[in-house]
Amino acid sequence: MRKLGVNIDHVATLRQARKGRFPDPVIAAGICEIAGCDSIVCHLREDRRHIQDRDVYELKKTVRRLNLEMAINEEIIEIALNVIPAQVTLVPEKREELTTEGGLDVIKNFEKIRDIVKKFKENKIEVSLFIEPDFEQIGASKETGADAIEIHTGKYAEYFENDQENLWQKELSKIARAAEYSSSTGLKTHAGHGLDYRNIIPLLEVKQIQEFNIGYSIICHSLFVGLKNAVAEMLKIIKSPI
Repeated sequence: MRKLGVNIDHVATLRQARKGRFPDPVIAAGICEIAGCDSIVCHLREDRRHIQDRDVYELKKTVRRLNLEMAINEEIIEIALNVIPAQVTLVPEKREELTTEGGLDVIKNFEKIRDIVKKFKENKIEVSLFIEPDFEQIGASKETGADAIEIHTGKYAEYFENDQENLWQKELSKIARAAEYSSSTGLKTHAGHGLDYRNIIPLLEVKQIQEFNIGYSIICHSLFVGLKNAVAEMLKIIKSPI
């Protein structure tokens, strides 16, 4: 059965707009779990633009399964090793970007990533690598000892949003082939970035994708229908038989 991880970063984005206490992403995470999601995802960025250190520690105490997205940064690595989330997802990070713009280059950073993966696994933390749907990157990810990959679906989502049918279908095919190859290596296969209530539908045909990590579209939808309902609606789509 496909799983849903809900990213609650943008609850913190709204809080940080006033530098106050509300809305609290920890409370939001609890609502998402009540709605039935399988994990809570948050990204502790180097610039702390949304999720703060306190949030990560409190989420670890309160949620069933925490997936901490993070860059390859010594300070963040140290925090992750103190928190011991169920999973970390290593992602690229640039200060000037609005959101993550692409996948991690595992080949270029292979030795560093391999060492970090080993350190996390020694502490019984599962490791996923956020990468492009590229066979060479998948092969390198497997060699690092990672448990899973998360396929970057940003290009697919962009093409879908702009009604570029020939392009989003090509990207969908690319994702499908990458997922099939990833699964054949024994890696768990996840997908995420830019996914919403419309563009998720074609991706459900890719049977090898075991988990979708979605945040922004759910948080936006929740402004109109409430957070519990927004999560429940996405779960109904993801877990429905094809």
